[in-house]
Amino acid sequence: MNKTIDQIPEDDRPREKLLRKGARALSDQELLAILLGMGTPGMDVMTLARKLAHLIDEKGLEVKAEDLKQFAGVGDAKATLILAAIEFARRRIKPEGARIETPADLLPHVCHFADRKQEHFLCATINGANEILNIRVVSIGLVDRTPVHPREVYADAVSDRASAVIVAHNHPSGGLEPSQSDIAITAQLKSAGDILGIDLLDHIIFNRTGYFSFLEEGKL
Repeated sequence: MNKTIDQIPEDDRPREKLLRKGARALSDQELLAILLGMGTPGMDVMTLARKLAHLIDEKGLEVKAEDLKQFAGVGDAKATLILAAIEFARRRIKPEGARIETPADLLPHVCHFADRKQEHFLCATINGANEILNIRVVSIGLVDRTPVHPREVYADAVSDRASAVIVAHNHPSGGLEPSQSDIAITAQLKSAGDILGIDLLDHIIFNRTGYFSFLEEGKL
């Protein structure tokens, strides 16, 4: 039987229950009731939460603000709060490694290039949730340099609708210090990204034993 908030003992109401037992003990309806905060003059918060839970079950991640706002009392504030909570959770249930916290977190995905005898210039496209969309080899060069042009780096980033990129390349010769060429291409890529509205988050140089980050060294 579905109860209104007033029919639930105070200690078992969603907010108090969460504090006492933890979020995992709550039903979807109870979690939504906490997000809503209160109902409307014509609908108790638990009833409204139940209706919204049913709608979200039907729509899944495709639920939109206008879907939620069809219910009286759900305006922009409540709709955006619910959508933000759904997106926040979605971003954190991706397979491990798909989301990066810092640019250096890209290294496990590219370190297998460290043994290559030629420089490989790589570009990782990143979405607004800091999730890796794709990692591509942009160009392959000589032992000590890799010719690369901004249009080659950003062409796929535009196609991916990326919000940012991280570029990286291996140093087969062993050293990690950036060359003058590395510094110059980083500046070119930063300028091109600024024009396109695609952030250059970092340029990482790596070998089998370590890495150099333009961001971490304050050179970006």
